[in-house]
Amino acid sequence: MSDPFGSFLPMNRTDRQFALVEELRVAAPEPRAARWLADRLNVSIRTIERDLAALQQSGIPVYGDRGRRGGYVLDKDRTLPMLNMTTEEAMAVSVALRELRGEPFETAARSALAKLISVMPEGDLERADQLVDRVRRVSAPLGPRSTVPRPIQRALETGHVLHINYRDGNDHNTRRTVEPMGLLHGPRGWYLLAWCRLRDAPRGFLLDRVHNAEVGEESVVDRSVDLNPAGPGAPTLRVAG
Repeated sequence: MSDPFGSFLPMNRTDRQFALVEELRVAAPEPRAARWLADRLNVSIRTIERDLAALQQSGIPVYGDRGRRGGYVLDKDRTLPMLNMTTEEAMAVSVALRELRGEPFETAARSALAKLISVMPEGDLERADQLVDRVRRVSAPLGPRSTVPRPIQRALETGHVLHINYRDGNDHNTRRTVEPMGLLHGPRGWYLLAWCRLRDAPRGFLLDRVHNAEVGEESVVDRSVDLNPAGPGAPTLRVAG
């Protein structure tokens, strides 16, 4: 069998930690020495020990065995195979888990989030932190949940302006350039909270009325707005008209 790690470019931290867990999973219940793992992944023993410590802190059941045969062991009965997520998938899961605050599975969600954070690149963590602060659920929906179109998600992720066609409550259609600031979920579904350049003010755009959304090349202006509806700095959310 060919060695999947026999010749490769240096791994980044995330890929290396995935590889470490899989190496320990394959070997379990036998231990793997830190030196063996270091040689296997072509890094220093210190790097291996630092990665293993990070995995342990995140709750992954990796144990050090200081006996005669020494090494590290993964408890296979307490883990599922690690998933090779894309950056966007990891961010989506991170945001969703953080929204379970106060829900019945909050403790499990917090543990799962810690494990996910341990293997997410720093840049992705910063983007996920920004996104979770921009998504709020105001109240439970009265009907089916509306979806958030991909261009709107992308504009929020990248910090770019959004060009949209918007149909207001009087069935008037306008083409607008808006600066996305966040998402609010209310009884009628998702609203895009954005700075409307047409009105020169913050507005809430009901997503069911947004059409032909396109992400622009221009970056948004940094406008600090409290998305907590009860917060002292929260804007009076006016539905776009």
